[in-house]
Amino acid sequence: MPRIPKILLLLASVALVLTVFLGANATGVSAASDPQENAYRQINVYSEVLSHIQSDYVEEPNIPSVTNGALRGLAESLDSESGYLSPEENKSYKTLKGGKAQVGINVSKRYGYATIVSVVPNSPADKANLNDGDIIESIGDKSTHELSLASIEMMLRGEPGTTVTISVVRPRKAAPDKVDLTRAITPLAPVAETLYENSTILYLKPGILDHDHVSQIEGKLKGLNKGGNKKLLLDLRNVADGDMAEAQRLANMLLKSGTISVLEGQKFPKQTVTADPSKTVAEKAPVVILVNRGTAGAAELVTAALQDNKRAEVVGEKTFGIGSQQKTFDLPDGGALILSVAKYATPAGKKIEDDGVTPGVLVAGAIDDGDDDNAAAPARKDQVDDQLSKALEILKNKAA
Repeated sequence: MPRIPKILLLLASVALVLTVFLGANATGVSAASDPQENAYRQINVYSEVLSHIQSDYVEEPNIPSVTNGALRGLAESLDSESGYLSPEENKSYKTLKGGKAQVGINVSKRYGYATIVSVVPNSPADKANLNDGDIIESIGDKSTHELSLASIEMMLRGEPGTTVTISVVRPRKAAPDKVDLTRAITPLAPVAETLYENSTILYLKPGILDHDHVSQIEGKLKGLNKGGNKKLLLDLRNVADGDMAEAQRLANMLLKSGTISVLEGQKFPKQTVTADPSKTVAEKAPVVILVNRGTAGAAELVTAALQDNKRAEVVGEKTFGIGSQQKTFDLPDGGALILSVAKYATPAGKKIEDDGVTPGVLVAGAIDDGDDDNAAAPARKDQVDDQLSKALEILKNKAA
């Protein structure tokens, strides 16, 4: 294909995504606002850059690859949850989107690469000693830097018993490790329950905030005062999976009044969720919430709602920061644009996606501080849990 038609093809692709992104049509473009005009004016810059790439690069470039890279970069420059899928990726994504075995990793993108947010207990990833904060440099022979988040999640899924190889960069260890993971369907454990301080403190630990697990918590809260339980310790560390509506329901169980969350975007109708007193289960019990860098999404919404309304004290580390709603736009060539159209905000007005949640009481998690060869090892089971100890201390001193 001659050079000019190739460039025009790429420009048309970029313009197509810009049209979807800005919500413009043929009429809207001619009467665009200044921000829209500025965005489309950049096409002239793209044209010059592409002209130099085509005529001056060391070898003839692969135009489809350049196109995919430009579109992916355009989407991912917005936030880690937005992304572009090529026609081939979109076809696979629609086919394999759900119901398959996984390796037990909740993942997002940070610094351009896939980052492990949290690991599902007893999953293949857990058994391979993977931890939150580990960076997945590549999946098979594909760098995650060149993959959208949707593609990364898709590649980690598959049929039970199949194997995927990932290259993992761990904290304080320069050389990546090759890890083979066998995909499996890991059963979700029920909400863990423990009693502390002569049964006066009820400790609850969900692994996910879906309907079933939130209902389990509700049942335990309804019996909170039975047997002398009067205080609640909710452990949301490494809880990165769940449903935002269920998170709102859980927050409402402990909150009788006040704002729970706000969801809004440029063209997204603002949605404010306020506590309904008829749905409150334990309005007076003292509450402490444990969080860490593996706390994300629905768990962050619960934490922020209770902290901002001064209903609970929060102990631990700053959370990961995931809290947006996506919409998929199918493109004429078979590709797709996954775009964040709204973000969840805390009652205090902070965007969860941008800021995460900072505990009122900061306590570092248990990390092996040995030499570099052992720096990636998980915390020992007999290691003191300073975060838990601090949370129990705070609850112990609270009047029931």
